[in-house]
Amino acid sequence: MSHVGVPRGAARKRRSLALFTTGVLTLPVLAGCSSGEKEATTAVVPQDVAPAARTQVADGGTVNWAIDAMPATLNAFQADADSATTRIAGALLPTLFPLDAKGRPQLNPDYLESAKVVGNEPRQVVLYRLNQQAVWSDGREIGAPDFVAQWRALSGKDSAFWTARNAGYERIEKIERGADDLEVRVTFAKPYADWRSLFSPLYPKQVTGSPDAFNDGARSTLKATAGPFRLRGVDKETGSVTLTRNPRWWGSPAKLDSLVFKAVRPQDRTEALTEGKVDVADIDAAAAHRIVQAARDAGNSGAPPAHGPGSEMTPAAALRSWALAHGSDEDAAAEAQSDRDERARAAKAYATEQNDLRGYVVRKSLEPAYTQLALNGETGPLADDRVRRAVARALDRQALVDTVLKPLGLPANPLGSHLALAGQPGYKDSSDALGSQDTKEAQALLADAGWTREGALKKTDGTKAGSEGEKQTDKEKEKKEGDKKAEEKTAEDKKKAEEKKAEEKTAEDKKKAEDKTAEEKKDDGKADNAARREPSKDDGLYIVGDDSKPGEAEGVFTRAIAPAPAAAVQSAALLRQAGHLGETGTSEDAPARITAQDRQPGGAAGAYAPAGTAAPAQAPDSARGPLGKDGTPLSLRFVLPSGPGSESLRSVGDKIAAMLDTIGIRTEITKVSDESYFRDHVASGDYDLALYSWPATAYPATDDRPIFAKPVPATDGSLLVEQNYTRVGTDHIDQLFDQAAGELDEGSARDLMKKADARIWAAAGSIPLYQRPQLVATDKKLVNVGAFGFGVPHYQDIGFKKPQAAGAPANPRK
Repeated sequence: MSHVGVPRGAARKRRSLALFTTGVLTLPVLAGCSSGEKEATTAVVPQDVAPAARTQVADGGTVNWAIDAMPATLNAFQADADSATTRIAGALLPTLFPLDAKGRPQLNPDYLESAKVVGNEPRQVVLYRLNQQAVWSDGREIGAPDFVAQWRALSGKDSAFWTARNAGYERIEKIERGADDLEVRVTFAKPYADWRSLFSPLYPKQVTGSPDAFNDGARSTLKATAGPFRLRGVDKETGSVTLTRNPRWWGSPAKLDSLVFKAVRPQDRTEALTEGKVDVADIDAAAAHRIVQAARDAGNSGAPPAHGPGSEMTPAAALRSWALAHGSDEDAAAEAQSDRDERARAAKAYATEQNDLRGYVVRKSLEPAYTQLALNGETGPLADDRVRRAVARALDRQALVDTVLKPLGLPANPLGSHLALAGQPGYKDSSDALGSQDTKEAQALLADAGWTREGALKKTDGTKAGSEGEKQTDKEKEKKEGDKKAEEKTAEDKKKAEEKKAEEKTAEDKKKAEDKTAEEKKDDGKADNAARREPSKDDGLYIVGDDSKPGEAEGVFTRAIAPAPAAAVQSAALLRQAGHLGETGTSEDAPARITAQDRQPGGAAGAYAPAGTAAPAQAPDSARGPLGKDGTPLSLRFVLPSGPGSESLRSVGDKIAAMLDTIGIRTEITKVSDESYFRDHVASGDYDLALYSWPATAYPATDDRPIFAKPVPATDGSLLVEQNYTRVGTDHIDQLFDQAAGELDEGSARDLMKKADARIWAAAGSIPLYQRPQLVATDKKLVNVGAFGFGVPHYQDIGFKKPQAAGAPANPRK
């Protein structure tokens, strides 16, 4: 599955950008909403990992696990660490408090006998008691020196260490050896509620003890590890990282001989599966659908699948193709036969692939990450919180969730929190702080912000009352009034002359005029209307949607002229939104920029049409033309990724654009490459609207603070935005995060986070939509691996099910 726009593993990284944001917003008063309302009642979606007891798992074998790309570094605390770094580190290094299936940190008995706060006054003290068997792969005991080295490297006090984060470590005052070598005593200078997040992963002092080892030494190798597997090698040529069973591991031994992480691009996953190159791979919905179809086709007694290349051909079309291929026209026959051969080859190849895919199964859950609509509050219309709230109130979030999750058979519930996912202990739906979908309220907010339909029609001259410009305007008005009187006098004289001429006409002429047929009158009316529609240049075209409503002045709504290819895309978009086309989203062949105005009900505004073509039916007032201010239309730049695997994001983006169109907001959709999407647009602030995801966390006070922190001035006069790419933040939100980080009572800390979340909703800088789907293809014989949801893999338990239990071949895959 593609992870475009997901800053995975980056939730604690601090990035600095020179940007501007808005000030403090007021939280709306909620009537009849107590702090206990809308608490999470939905259970977390369970893991789908084919669980099996270790006694049912065979010893031996190799599993090839697909990752997006080779990790740039094996040091999880560096800025370029990614999801591959996290995955590999999980099998090699200690994690003291891994998350369980509900996203809760749990003590890991492989490394700790106990860990708890043993004092709060005058300082918070945490005492770790280590598992006495825990050793590094070089035989040295895991102990206080490793904790001290990691603290010094990540505390931020020594700039020679190139670290991406220091959250929590900067609060430590000292680390000491306890009563014996198995005890580590950590004293904090300031209270720290999220102390369980520290020292995970824990690196040996050989990695964190010096800047050179930290910055460069751990990028492609690790001198010592302490997990069920150890690092055998990193091969950049083959794009693989190989792990083998750790002989010094003191816990339950790994079932597999080796675990190989292979770099396979998301768009190449299906091919890698059919060729047997990988056994475990995150996949997209299209690949999952093919695997499900392959399983269904297994009972068709070898018959070709009723889908894939050639399946769309009807019996009549097949008969015509056969007739052409066997006809007397040799050239036509040769071409038809060539087409038939090509279709046959494609169908055969597809059938072979489907047969290969029968060896896999799709494991599905919800990923510990959520997708949001980000609203850039730095400049432009969205700098006004009323406009941001109007955008949010225009969204039917349930419809957007249904687009992504319903086809996969996953629970389709809109997410109600920025700081926790449904099922986590701290989850509470705080969306009432902003309000649900309400078109009238959205329109009222825009009107209050000065965006009106009249504002899109004319622009003020910028002069002030009593100015010379105003005086000049008055003179112009007087001149116009004089010209108008002269025109009226001329018209009156002309009328008298015409009346005199009419009186001199013969009775026969009068009779002819009176006998003029109704059809002729109708034709005259058509001619008049056509003349009014005709462009300034006689090119035989007019702009659909330019016709004014009855009673309105002509030329009220100005439309942008779209080229013919865009008009076709507009029509297709209208059909898809109305449910007349099977797929959703824009065509991959569509132009890079498509406006929401192109999707208006009643016709594709801005499309060319031949003169005389009937104008489409008028759309409701809510969808007729954009809002504007001083002649400038309300238009937002919507940036979306264009690569494979991002189809669902584009489908959601199209629906959002259509929803905003109903309240008069234009959206210009720009599709950019996956590589530049986050780096060059989201992180740099080159967008108004964007869709991207954040990973879930059990430590929101620590991990989520930089995402919602109010930008602050830097020494050079710029602004530091950390990870707040929406540039929307308030002092109050920051204060609530700071209070929660130092609150040692878990219940009180969660209450503070819920208050912070309500403020974040009210600021309307980001609108959570849905928890991301997690689809994983695995070999049918594999157990204890798949869609882990909140939880983490138990690498030592992954393996092939024993033949007698699974009916699998006697020897597991080598």
